[in-house]
Amino acid sequence: MWKDYFYFSRGQRIGIMVLMVLIILALILNFSLPYFFQTKPEDGTAFLKEVEVFKRSLVSRDSTQLVARQQEYEKRQRQYEEQYQKYKILHPFPSFKSTPYTLFSFDPNVSDSATFVRLGLKPFIASNILKYRNKGGWFRTKDSFGKVYGISPDKYKELEPYLMIHEKPLTKADSMYILRKETRKDLMVELNSADTTLLMQVIGIGRGFANGIIHFRNQSGGFVSVDQLSELYGMRPDNLERIRPFCRVNAELVKKIKVNIASVERLKSHPYLSFYQSRAIYELRRKKGKLKNINELNVLPEFTPVSLAKIKPYLSFE
Repeated sequence: MWKDYFYFSRGQRIGIMVLMVLIILALILNFSLPYFFQTKPEDGTAFLKEVEVFKRSLVSRDSTQLVARQQEYEKRQRQYEEQYQKYKILHPFPSFKSTPYTLFSFDPNVSDSATFVRLGLKPFIASNILKYRNKGGWFRTKDSFGKVYGISPDKYKELEPYLMIHEKPLTKADSMYILRKETRKDLMVELNSADTTLLMQVIGIGRGFANGIIHFRNQSGGFVSVDQLSELYGMRPDNLERIRPFCRVNAELVKKIKVNIASVERLKSHPYLSFYQSRAIYELRRKKGKLKNINELNVLPEFTPVSLAKIKPYLSFE
């Protein structure tokens, strides 16, 4: 039975023989072709030569660009030199040779720039002196003039014998200050009626404090104590003690709030009453009717004994 699997017909046997012959010929050709077509192994020399040529081309291109940039730089330098030479011709530099000068008596507080230049000072020093004076500066001593920027110690020593310092003339502000200083011993201002002009006569009360006093008076209704000046913005304790002897308070001029008819808005407009305190007073008035005195506000948790004592002079229960 196994012979049936290994039995081939005559045509099949011929085909197998032909296939075997072709396989043998292919093997023979595979081993024999290298003998007929011999080639040398590649060592990379040609590739390296191509790389070297490429690198030389890059160097050549960079060198060309560098030369072009150098030429452009030299061209700009030549143009700059030409322009500079033309500028020197049109605008020659001034000579710094020492110019002759004369020495004479002068007052640095009134002399003009030409006078300072005639004395041998540089124009920029004269300009510095004038700028100092224009800003309100005044040379009160000879040493103060020697501190001007640009004046050397040697130059100051040379000019010192010729310096004549006069006293500064009194300005309107200086006169007002002297007047205030002379009259302050007899001056007494009432905080609830004095205007800003009168308030500023007190040493220590400037325009800012005077306006602050008027503002507090209008907002609160008036002063009940001179100590309330400490509540002004910027008022220091030492300044308060200085102006206290010249101030007094007339409590009868204080404008009070009528608690039984005032609205919440009117109440909270006072600097000593908050919105919640004002609303609490209003609600208490609605419940109890007319309020008779400050003691009825003790039941309100919004108030403390200190806050009640502070607001008491400003409330009216009529």
